[in-house]
Formats: sequence, structure tokens, C-alpha cells
Amino acid sequence: MSSLLPRLDTLLEVVLCAVIIGWVFYRWLKKSDDAARLVSKWAITVVMVAITWWIAARSIAGSTGGLDYGTAFVVVIACAFCGIVLGLTWASNIADVLGGPLTSLYDGGDQEVVPTPFYSIAEAKRKQGKYLESVAEIRKQLARFPGDFAGTLMLAEVQAENLNDLQGAQVTIERLLIASERNAVNGSVALNRLADWHLRFGQDPDSARAALERVIQMFPDTEQAYLAAQRIAHLTPAGMLADKNERHRVRLGQYQENIGLLREPATTHPPVEDPAAVASELLRHLEQHPQDGEARERLALIYAEHYQRLDLGAEELERLLAQPNVPAKQAVRWLNMLADLRVQHAGDLAGAREALERVVDCFPHSAAAENAKHRMAHLAMELRSKKKSQVVKLGSYEQNLGLKGKPPLPPAH
Repeated sequence: MSSLLPRLDTLLEVVLCAVIIGWVFYRWLKKSDDAARLVSKWAITVVMVAITWWIAARSIAGSTGGLDYGTAFVVVIACAFCGIVLGLTWASNIADVLGGPLTSLYDGGDQEVVPTPFYSIAEAKRKQGKYLESVAEIRKQLARFPGDFAGTLMLAEVQAENLNDLQGAQVTIERLLIASERNAVNGSVALNRLADWHLRFGQDPDSARAALERVIQMFPDTEQAYLAAQRIAHLTPAGMLADKNERHRVRLGQYQENIGLLREPATTHPPVEDPAAVASELLRHLEQHPQDGEARERLALIYAEHYQRLDLGAEELERLLAQPNVPAKQAVRWLNMLADLRVQHAGDLAGAREALERVVDCFPHSAAAENAKHRMAHLAMELRSKKKSQVVKLGSYEQNLGLKGKPPLPPAH
């Protein structure tokens, strides 16, 4: 039984070496671009090791006096020859293993490069005015990468802006929307560009409105839908677009005569904007576009600054903040504006602090929250610097009657 133990140890060593060599062979074979060449290298290795082992075993077994100088010389020569052959066989692989960490800093190593489309040739052709050739280059890339967003949008741009083919650009955008059906960002970008082309080249605000309304329909509960609604509220009417293409006549007004004989220099003043008229126009506009943030923001400022009705101004800002899908940047801006109004027109530090605390609560891990905390620490100083004496004229409260529900009444003549 004891005589079998050395044989078992030798067998285990052979099995372990075979497993290690097999694992290394599998890893290299998996990474190798030329599997046949790698197999031939391993075959040469096995043959050379076997020959060297056989020569060494025969030399040692044939030596009568044990391991003498002649036997050692034969074994050394056989091992050296085997080492030279294996070195030449595996030279490139050894260089890759030893020099790989250094060369990978420059060439990226053996990481696979993800193929991506290249539109530089198409862009160069477009800048040279070779629009049809640019379209051909774009289509060549799209044939390799079908549905690529950047390439399809570039194709629509060339069609609309350079080839005056707005209909073809719209067809391209429709194909792009099919590929970007669930991507709100890409779909919104494509439809907004289509709206731009309808306004710029087609002079068609109705088609532009339809493109923006599709953003709201396709991505209803997103920030992109909110921004599309804001843009719809500010679309240029068709009449104004038609007027842009006509030549305007400059009408000269009545100017000061004998200007050179005046003792003081003549001065001109821009027309003063009537807050009451502006408020009336804003109220009518908000009846049609209740989500228009810019119009409601202007109305809030008129309520607070002109009519001294901070409650109405704050109510308009709260309506803006209650809208769904409001971008964080806009919400932070309106809350800071609410704090401004409370400090400037009411000296209400508690109300201003409450508005700033809402910024911290809604956006706790943001730069806006840090700015709000910093501002809360300096609210008292801000109040002292912005506090101004306000003179309330007699009858100002009577002018505010009915202001909330309808436009202000003009003064009696």
C-alpha cells in the first residue's frame, strides 16, 4: 500500500498540471483571432516537451555510474534546445503578457471596440454644398446602423434645410419616431426640430402646433411634455409670420421743430407700458393657455409690484408650482421669486424662509438647496438692504376691487 502513495502523488501532479495548462489553453484560444495557429503552437510545445523528457529519461537510465558529467551535458543541451524552440514559438504571446499593461495605456489593450457610425464625411460634403452626396454618405452609415438617432436626424436636417424637401424631412422624422417611441428625449428633440422647420420654411404654425402636441400625446407625464406646452403658448400666429415677409413702411412721427434753437437738449423717452393694459392682456392669454409660465410669472409681478397685492402674486406663483412635470430649475426659480416678493413687498422673513425651506425639502441633495440654506442665513441682512419706504396713495385699495377675476377697469375720464 505504501508503494502506491508516490505513484498517486505523481498522478495528482500530472492531473493538476494538465488542468492548469488546459485552462490557460482555453483562455488563450478564446481571445485568439487565429485559433489554428494557437493550436499548432500548443502541439509544438507538447512534442518538444515530450522529446526532451524522453531524451533526459533515456540518458539518466543508460548511465551506469549515476548522473555523471556526460549525462548532465546531454540533458542540459536537450533542455536548452527545447527552450529555444518554445521561446521562438511563444515569443509574441510572451511579449503581449509582459508588455500588455504598458502598451494598453496607448492602444487600449485587447478590449473590444464597439462599432459606431461615422458621419464626418457626410458633414464635410454638406459644408461643401454637395448635399446629395452628403445624403448618400448618411444612408450608407444608416445601412450599417439602422435606426441610429443622430444619423436619421442629420438626414432630416439636410432634407429640410438644404434640399428644401420639408415633406421628405417629415417622413424621415416619422420613421425616427417609430424607433424612438419610448424615448422621450429623442422623440421630443425630433418633433421640436420638425416644428422649427414648419415655422421657418413652411410658414405654417398650425403644423408646428400639431408637432408639439404630439410630444404631449406621446410622452404625457414627462418634462418634455411640459416644455412643449410652454412653447405652444408662444407660437407666432400665421398673420405675424406673413407680415415678416412683407416690406414694412417706416412712419415718421411729429418731431421737435427748431431743435437747434432750444436752450436745453431735446430728449426722447420710450413709451411707458400701462400695467393695467398688460394685466388685461395677460389674463386673456392665460384663459387660452393656462400653463404658460412666462405669462403667469409676469402677471404675478404686476400684482405684487404695481397693485401691491402680494397675496395675488403669490397665488399665481403657487399655481405655477402646482403644475405637473415642472422642471426642477423652474421650480427653484419660482420659489426664490416668491421669497423675493415676500421680502421686498411685505418684509415677511418667515414667509420667505418657508419658501426657501421648500427648495431644501424638494431638492435636498442639490446646489439649489445649498444656495437656499445660504440665503436663509442672510435673510435679515437682505431685508435691511432691500427695504424701501412705500407710500400708499388714497384710493389705491378701491382700484384693486375685482382685480382677480377680470381685467382692471380703465380710469374714468
